[in-house]
Amino acid sequence: MSTFEVHICQCPDCQQGDDHPYKKQHRLINLFLSCLNKQQRRLYVAIEAKRIGRGGGKLMSQISGMSNAPICRGLRELDDYLASGVINRTQLSVRGRPRIEKTNPDVRPALEQMLDDEIAGDPMCEQKWVRSSVRHLTKRLREAGHQVSHCTVWRMLKEMGFTLKTCKKKIKPNSDSSERDAQFQYIAAQKQEFTTAGLPIVSVDTKKKELIGHFNTKGKTWRKKAEEVNAYDFPSLAVCRAVPYGIYDVGRNEGFVYVGISADTPEFAVDAIARWWKSEGCAKYPGRSRLLILADSGGCNGCRVRGWKQQLQEKLSDMFGLTVTVCHYPTGCSKYNPVERRLFSHISINWAGKPLKSLDVMLGYIRGTSTKTGLKVKAFLQEGSYKRGQKVTKAEIEELNFQHHSTCPDWNYTVSPHTS
Repeated sequence: MSTFEVHICQCPDCQQGDDHPYKKQHRLINLFLSCLNKQQRRLYVAIEAKRIGRGGGKLMSQISGMSNAPICRGLRELDDYLASGVINRTQLSVRGRPRIEKTNPDVRPALEQMLDDEIAGDPMCEQKWVRSSVRHLTKRLREAGHQVSHCTVWRMLKEMGFTLKTCKKKIKPNSDSSERDAQFQYIAAQKQEFTTAGLPIVSVDTKKKELIGHFNTKGKTWRKKAEEVNAYDFPSLAVCRAVPYGIYDVGRNEGFVYVGISADTPEFAVDAIARWWKSEGCAKYPGRSRLLILADSGGCNGCRVRGWKQQLQEKLSDMFGLTVTVCHYPTGCSKYNPVERRLFSHISINWAGKPLKSLDVMLGYIRGTSTKTGLKVKAFLQEGSYKRGQKVTKAEIEELNFQHHSTCPDWNYTVSPHTS
């Protein structure tokens, strides 16, 4: 623990003995002065001298042990402040070596030139640039004859308005915003039409694929001891890779997740929807022959995927006699899909910070997901092997009972059964 010495008052009254009434006060003044720096001591002693009045400077010199010169300087600074109301910071600042910009005025232009050259480099030439760190810039300045430290370069960069920044995602691809707005309005109209008629509306999508095993998952949990997981997320260390396909019933606030262990294909997606309709939809919507599906524009259920449309025709529309209307959200607007924010987000929160050691553990976390608004979730294992790259020819597409809508036809279409 650091210690410091407190000045002993040398005024004549304190030398008479311990019974002097001001001796304790003078000791406290010296204790306070020992905690201040040079500028603060000078200003405080000047304030006390000004308060005492005639002879105050001499008395404060005896109490504090300071010479007359700093006390007189403090009195001048105090008079200037009382006259103008502004403290001259240059007088209070610690005097030291002048900044390098004064002794070497060329250092700042040299640094600006280095940064300008790097920013304006020709990408077609053979000269290669790396990200210039502060120490790298310091090295280049020293090579140019400017003796600076990396702390000085850092200060100059801050004063010039430079800071370390990451790339900001602001540039969006060219898209027709009017068509995008029209699609959102059309989806709202379709939802209103189906809701009024009491017809089922489901939102579908594939959730992020998860490695099953002792792998790290984002998030934190209350524990006395952190659970140990694999140091590396190598797929070869996993038991399998789970592919959760979600179906969210918009009207009933119910979620159904079918977890596959094969590829994420259109056949897998339609099999999950068909399984939901056979086990849940038929019972909850008896006598209904129309279904509205809300989906993203990409993935296994994308608007340009031929296999998705063929599987809807064969395994859903023809098999159950359903007229299936599909509305895709515009490209880049997948987060507006209800299944994302009303089902998948809550599932991720439920298993945050908990390793998915097995498929049973994963299914348990999904089934245990709930919200204050009454969300209920069921989870099932979707067995079967699904192959990638299944080709659908143009002739097979032409055989589908398929009709595009007049509004945004690429995103809206209806698949009707071949037979009633």
